Amino acid sequence: QVRLVESGGGSVQSGGSLRLSCEASGTIRGFVCMAWHRQAPGKEREGVATLDSRGTTNYADTMKGRATISRNGTENRLFYLQIDNLEPDDTAAYYCGAIYDYCPHSWEEPSRYPYWGQGTQVTVSA
Repeated sequence: QVRLVESGGGSVQSGGSLRLSCEASGTIRGFVCMAWHRQAPGKEREGVATLDSRGTTNYADTMKGRATISRNGTENRLFYLQIDNLEPDDTAAYYCGAIYDYCPHSWEEPSRYPYWGQGTQVTVSA
């Protein structure tokens, strides 16, 4: 079993930055696709970015140029999402998800990931 725990959320002003972390524990297999999704109140969960063990990334169009997904070293246990130039529309709960396989073609679809964390809240004020 795999457990994911997010941290690093908070309240920032528009234009600020945050670095979110996702720590994985449990039975970690070799190849993984890690994903960040977010969900704002009254909206569906949407994909933000993915990173696989080869270093291949995907970003939502709204996050390109503002977000960077990365991991700590070569172990698949600690991942980050750096978001710069935050906007009020970025306010949401941010979740990390994982699948021990290549990232799915429909990487933005939450149902593709069997493991999810509990989320960390990001609030951006104007």
